[in-house]
Amino acid sequence: MRLVLASASPRRRELLARLGFAFEVVASGVDEDGAAAASPRSLARRLAREKALDVAAGRPDEAVLAADTIVVLRGEVLGKPRDAAEAREMLARLRGRTHRVLTGVALRVPGRRLLAAHVVTRVRMRTYAAEEVEAYIAGGDPFDKAGAYAIQDEGFRPVEAYAGCYCNVVGLPLWTALRLLSAAGLQPPGAPDMLPACAACPERPSV
Repeated sequence: MRLVLASASPRRRELLARLGFAFEVVASGVDEDGAAAASPRSLARRLAREKALDVAAGRPDEAVLAADTIVVLRGEVLGKPRDAAEAREMLARLRGRTHRVLTGVALRVPGRRLLAAHVVTRVRMRTYAAEEVEAYIAGGDPFDKAGAYAIQDEGFRPVEAYAGCYCNVVGLPLWTALRLLSAAGLQPPGAPDMLPACAACPERPSV
């Protein structure tokens, strides 16, 4: 059975490749703007499910994996910034504070019920300087990322500490994705090539 990743995110593509699967990338047409839900958890899971079903509608005979990552600060969801001013505001609000990153993951397999899960990681940002923020924005990096930052950015290095799954913050919790794929009968052809930070992940299955 062919596997499709329902995401245009290069970060998710790179992460899924580490599991050893061959897959095709097909971006979902689901609009995340204005999405609302009873809780951040239900929002992340619902958007992941909608993305999986959206792509699966055109690929009825293939397995479709989708994910949606959101940043939550004191109950408020911070999406992808629309412009430099919004990116600046988000990064100012996150500076020196702890927030949550939630990723919903959904897998649709032909003939089976849709599988879904979510992962939460607590992230504390360092007290970065205003000049660092301006340089980061000038480089164009914040605009396709929830919360306007990337934990893996080598130049900005916005995160001071985190508790939970590292890959979740990047955009796809690898062990959770592997668990769903395995439950659906999709096994990687070889040993997964996990990031060092995910090899010791608390989300790692015990078997």
